Amino acid sequence: MSDLLRHDPNSVGNPNNNVFGLPTSEENAKLIILTVPWEVTVSYAAGTARAPEAIFKAGFQVDLFDAQMPDAWKQGFFMRPSDRKILMKSDYLRKEAELYIDYISHGEDVAANQFMTKTLREVNEGSRFLNQWVYDQAKSLLDKGKLVAMVGGDHSTPLGYMKAIAEKEGDFGILQIDAHCDLRESYEGFDYSHASIMYNVLKEIPAMKTLIQLGIRDFSQSEWEYIQQTNGRVIPYTDKDIRDRQFEGESWKQLCDEIVSRLPEKYLSVLMWTDSIPNCVRTPAHP
Repeated sequence: MSDLLRHDPNSVGNPNNNVFGLPTSEENAKLIILTVPWEVTVSYAAGTARAPEAIFKAGFQVDLFDAQMPDAWKQGFFMRPSDRKILMKSDYLRKEAELYIDYISHGEDVAANQFMTKTLREVNEGSRFLNQWVYDQAKSLLDKGKLVAMVGGDHSTPLGYMKAIAEKEGDFGILQIDAHCDLRESYEGFDYSHASIMYNVLKEIPAMKTLIQLGIRDFSQSEWEYIQQTNGRVIPYTDKDIRDRQFEGESWKQLCDEIVSRLPEKYLSVLMWTDSIPNCVRTPAHP
């Protein structure tokens, strides 16, 4: 910690240090950034699994000073390096998934093809493995009293993290900033698809009491119908709703105040960039 307190935040970022050029270790940092290099089920463009590495490198160009919280960096941030075994597993299963997606896109019957049946099973098993791995990593850090953030990877990655949060903190909510609902029961046959993350959260984490989806503009009929069946557990603020209310005179501050008032005391913020952008980032914040 002494090295951190002596650090000059105005100096050039030292590439031999950790994220943002800070001389931190996992032991002396308050906030640990868990990296999950996984993109098996993306349906448009790959590249998201290598987002953590790109973010780490770019972080050396970021100024640490924040006028509202000038000494926040002194708490210490530490970004775990990506697990190479997880990345290799992702790369392998991504190739398998690409073959499978191409196969079903032509209307072929999966049950009639033993190879494709095996591929689907392997992808689903791999996703369950990833969920457990993320849960184990997050739980271990939370048990040590750390604040935990997470960077992916495709949209499917934070399920295990959210399960660990639920066990540690009890009831909580989620503020999801996204163009998509991600409420499909499954997508392309994948049980833990990037397009199903919020469906799986609602299904598997009873402690997640309120999901506010902000900026939604692209969703299926089945997802919209599902929202209506959640009895207010899912609250959508579609892009159209927001624009309409602003056109009628409401300020962005009024909308933000309303959104925050509908969240429980403890909540995660989840930013989900579209899968069409390489190096997709997802950063759930600890309550």
